[in-house]
Amino acid sequence: MLPNILEEARRLITQRVQAGETVVDATMGNGNDTLFLAHVVGDTGKVIAYDIQPQALEKTKARLAHEGMLQRADLRLQSHEEIASIGELVGAVMFNLGYLPGGDKEVTTKAESTIRAIEAGLMALRPGGIMTIVVYWGHASGVVEKEAVEAFCEQINQSVALVLRYQYVNQQNQAPFLFAIERRA
Repeated sequence: MLPNILEEARRLITQRVQAGETVVDATMGNGNDTLFLAHVVGDTGKVIAYDIQPQALEKTKARLAHEGMLQRADLRLQSHEEIASIGELVGAVMFNLGYLPGGDKEVTTKAESTIRAIEAGLMALRPGGIMTIVVYWGHASGVVEKEAVEAFCEQINQSVALVLRYQYVNQQNQAPFLFAIERRA
């Protein structure tokens, strides 16, 4: 059986990130990816995680504390656009676009801020680093965001990064898909 899209994003990150590195969870959500990344970077690594919703930060903090991983994370109640202020190169940047599962579905990632965050994340990636963007677009603002992300990814200069799209092509609904972006130089 083929892996689901999120499993594929995690597999790609696991292959590229080394213990001790700094990585970014651009869309903290309920903390699932932050916890995953905390495992990947190990005791000496760091996860910088962003979300604009206090509920996301609290859930993530509780999840990490329960697993004994809170010291590996820097949780920021900020837009993912703030990736630009990190000031160091990172091994991976992980996005799950859409809305907070179990939260207010009216609060979603938006095309404009997501594009700025992807740009900032691309600049923050070390050579050989990976960015994964899972696009959940089955909601009103998701279609606009999907189109903006597609257009942005298509224009990334191939000498800067390689962009790959993973997508099921025989799904009737607006199934999520994945962009994987590898920083070249």
